[in-house]
Amino acid sequence: MTQDFPEMYRVLSAIHRVDPKFIAEAQGRLGSLTKPIGSLGRLEAIAAQMFSIFSGVIPAPLRRAVYVFAADHGITAEGVSAYPSEVTAQMVQNFLHGGAAINVLARLHDADLTVVDVGVKADFDDSPGLCRMKVRPGSRNMRREPAMTREEMCAALNVGIRLAQAAAKRGENLVAVGEMGIGNTTPASAITSLLVQQPVAEVTGRGAGLDTDGRNRKLNVIRRSIKLHFGLESNPEPLEILRCVGGLEIAAMTGFFLSAAACRIAVVCDGFISTVAAAVAQALCPQVCDYLFAGHCSEEPGHRFLLRKLGLTPILSLGMRLGEGTGAVLAMPLIESSIRLMTEMATFSTAGVSGVTR
Repeated sequence: MTQDFPEMYRVLSAIHRVDPKFIAEAQGRLGSLTKPIGSLGRLEAIAAQMFSIFSGVIPAPLRRAVYVFAADHGITAEGVSAYPSEVTAQMVQNFLHGGAAINVLARLHDADLTVVDVGVKADFDDSPGLCRMKVRPGSRNMRREPAMTREEMCAALNVGIRLAQAAAKRGENLVAVGEMGIGNTTPASAITSLLVQQPVAEVTGRGAGLDTDGRNRKLNVIRRSIKLHFGLESNPEPLEILRCVGGLEIAAMTGFFLSAAACRIAVVCDGFISTVAAAVAQALCPQVCDYLFAGHCSEEPGHRFLLRKLGLTPILSLGMRLGEGTGAVLAMPLIESSIRLMTEMATFSTAGVSGVTR
């Protein structure tokens, strides 16, 4: 199906595995530093991955950015969210006025924030930090029809592709990907169930605060949606999953992950929704995982299944389930700390410190 989307095909063709020689070089450097071997724990693996993404030449300083993709979902008509769909637009306004959690963290950690309207059911005036790239005002109700047409999905994928290419041109090299969209844990759970081949109940949580009756209604909606579009098909194509039970912001993030990997940008996934998009990207191109970090582990149960599928170990585990890119931005200082330790610590040789004797 990717051949039907020429821009995506070009991006997929440009994604390559990192060269393992740079992993080995980083490990050698880390082993020579004035510390017990392996004593920095996971920071050493993070540093080695960063070193390999940039082919041994770490940009200094790293330029941080965070993209928040926003869209509404037709599935909210089925009562799957504790909040009305109008909250998506209200939260976008909150982002633009600087009052949300992601604004606080982006300011604190010096990450340029861009809010991307790819499918909000409202129009916004021009504003600093807003990127208006609306494909349509919200996805369709996946319980009744496919969430997107092929053309709409392609347009949303291309939004993410173009934004990652623009980020690379600006020199952004450590980028967090987050989202905002009332109801989006419902399509995310549907996609997760299909990608990881687990029952819907195992991967579906309470979203933004559903009670037990609300969660049961959500489970029923997801099961019926999957049956409507795929019947007994056990392994549908990733893009068909995305088109039928996905969302505009999920598609845009998928395109962003793929294009960022093609541009050799280090990308930090946020929580459940962001990682769903990363999993769709991985299903299209396994090499994309070389460029991905998991910022944290969400409280949404499906997130753990996705992280295992991607082979990613979360940097943080704080019991968060906020979205917006918050967990990803919180992980950025640790990623940069790992690089600084590897590049700025003295070695046993340069410090005149005796190394391990065997």
